[in-house]
Amino acid sequence: MPALRPTDYKATIRYLGVVEDRDATLASAPVETMELTFAGLANEEHAGLTRPSCSRVLSQHPRNTEIANVRQLSVLSAEELAAIRDEMGLGFFDPTWVGASLVIEGIPDFTHVPPSSRLQAPSGATLVIDMENRPCVLPAKVIDAAEPGMGKLFKTAAKSRRGVTAWVEREGVINLGDDLQLHIPDQPVWTHLDAARSRN
Repeated sequence: MPALRPTDYKATIRYLGVVEDRDATLASAPVETMELTFAGLANEEHAGLTRPSCSRVLSQHPRNTEIANVRQLSVLSAEELAAIRDEMGLGFFDPTWVGASLVIEGIPDFTHVPPSSRLQAPSGATLVIDMENRPCVLPAKVIDAAEPGMGKLFKTAAKSRRGVTAWVEREGVINLGDDLQLHIPDQPVWTHLDAARSRN
């Protein structure tokens, strides 16, 4: 029995970006196409089959432990970026500021789609959504360079709107303007979820 269910939700790729040197800047540079491999996008800062663990998984692994890389790509929603822009009081929000790999349009409440959902391109290239990408203060410096004094507003405005991290399940090419179909896990929500989250 299939474990994933295709949905009628499709999202159009509105932006593709590459972070070439994370030490130099978090900002991504726009591109029109990506050739994705199992390690992500070749020569991209977040590529690789493995990565050193970071602050987000310190409850599971000591910092800099080698773990599987499920953060190859950062996927954001155009609708949610617009909401971030409005809450920050900006007339424009550039997706390069937050190091976006993809910005897609068409899936409501995108940041909260179920983990392990898939986004599949016409080429067959398939991304697996790991989980919500929690907002942090790192984009503030990039935002301030373009909009002085506004960077400090990002973390609060981006809460529940920062998109997701993803990794490549099936290799292939994705292009600006491609439609990605959403596939979701065919399983109910765990009945003990609220109790588990309430643990101190």
